[in-house]
Amino acid sequence: MPKYNDMFELSVQDVALIERALRRSKEALSKEHLQDSGESGQDRQETIRQIHDLLGKLHNQKIFYRPGDDVYIGG
Repeated sequence: MPKYNDMFELSVQDVALIERALRRSKEALSKEHLQDSGESGQDRQETIRQIHDLLGKLHNQKIFYRPGDDVYIGG
């Protein structure tokens, strides 16, 4: 059985592109979900949840800038 590659070589621009694509997919699926609440709507809702979770994982892996020497003012 083949093994998964756990060493990814993605640039910051690659990750940003993936995030934008996921957000657009989520937006399109959400609009469709509002129009159709049948059985396919439940599958769509599960896909939306999976995209939302993946976006959360990407967000949690980011390192946000915080100045080391200066006073930090922000939220």
